[in-house]
Amino acid sequence: MNETQARDFEPPSEPPSNLAEAMAPALSVFNPAARLAAVRRSPQPQGEACRAFRERHFPGVPDSSWNDWHWQLKNRFLSAESLSRIMTLSEDERLAMSPGFGRLPVAVTPYYAAVVAAAGLDDPANPLRRCVVPTTSELTMHANESADPLAEEHDSPVPGIVHRYPDRVLFLTTDFCSTYCRYCTRSRRVGKTPTATAKRKHWEAALEYIAATPQVRDVLLSGGDPLTMPDAAIEYLLARLRAIPHVEMIRLGTKVPVVLPQRITPALTRMLKRFHPLFMSIHCTHPAELTPEMRQACGRLADAGIPLGSQTVLLAGVNNDPAVMLSLMRGLLTCRIRPYYLYQCDEVAGMAHFRTPLSSGVEIIHALRGYTSGYAVPHFVVDLPGGGGKTPVLPEYLKGKDGDTLVFENYQGRLFRTYDPPAPGAAAPVSHGDLQ
Repeated sequence: MNETQARDFEPPSEPPSNLAEAMAPALSVFNPAARLAAVRRSPQPQGEACRAFRERHFPGVPDSSWNDWHWQLKNRFLSAESLSRIMTLSEDERLAMSPGFGRLPVAVTPYYAAVVAAAGLDDPANPLRRCVVPTTSELTMHANESADPLAEEHDSPVPGIVHRYPDRVLFLTTDFCSTYCRYCTRSRRVGKTPTATAKRKHWEAALEYIAATPQVRDVLLSGGDPLTMPDAAIEYLLARLRAIPHVEMIRLGTKVPVVLPQRITPALTRMLKRFHPLFMSIHCTHPAELTPEMRQACGRLADAGIPLGSQTVLLAGVNNDPAVMLSLMRGLLTCRIRPYYLYQCDEVAGMAHFRTPLSSGVEIIHALRGYTSGYAVPHFVVDLPGGGGKTPVLPEYLKGKDGDTLVFENYQGRLFRTYDPPAPGAAAPVSHGDLQ
């Protein structure tokens, strides 16, 4: 694809006033009839809860529509009025979605609404509902909170690039998501009017910065959600990055396989596998998200040779329970996703009701370690305010030192001792043999 064609693929703004118009460039490249035929050849699996939701709220909608990611975007729930057609909203939720109140737009795909329904659609305490339906708690800002808690704007040499670590950059490709998480770190920018990163000229400036910065060997494409863009737009960015000699690896950060699994088409995965080494970080929140549809989407990505890792935010009332987290981490492995990060919730404005004490995360890691496969234990990290970066937090297993012996407490609380050799150049410990 040349640059003239690429300019036709402007990332969509939120909400699109006319989705057909917004997607027209994609349809001009990919024949609609062929696309629908591909959907029919690869039907999505239908979980029982999803099927029941469809029959109740979308009767008569054929599989060819439901399994089309463009249809899912076009039929998202974007307001209190639309959500009230499928759930009973509380007065608090209605107030939070009234004009002038919300900090972040509301958007839920029909598919993800079906996943929420399976966990109890009319229960305000439903953990998935809490993640996507706003409450007035979002309107309370605490002294330690800010719109940009990680100081991404400070570390942005050109619009859309965050360069904090020496050898890697974050490339914010779009401000659009198919479904908006209430605790989003970038709520200051996503889902609002188009920003600088939504303009192609800023893509070019970002690519030029990466090309001119030889220490950058790793690029993370994020947003918004980069997989909400058409195939050709993603392909354009990947091809441009692969043409830069010092870029060794590319990563994609996304929640699409969880909230819009229809997007993970065979055509998309065929295209992605051309750009290895390519890694993907998938945002997963709760074991209820591990549906047959999500598993199929992740299976396609894994079959394309893309290593999959998970990123999970620790959220009060959602997943801050060792049993819930154990179920999620084990389930992710069965989806061929390696649990990677468990994040302490960032100090984003209006998110205090989601944050937990740091001890909750430490307790969860302690409950995982030793009681499940090491592959199922993520790194618990705090992304430090002000741009300090991701810093790991671990349970304290090393209890002290007794001479040349280290004392450890294992996952069961039992104490064990192990010899600790001296550092290079240090005097060797005196043994009984030396004294004789």
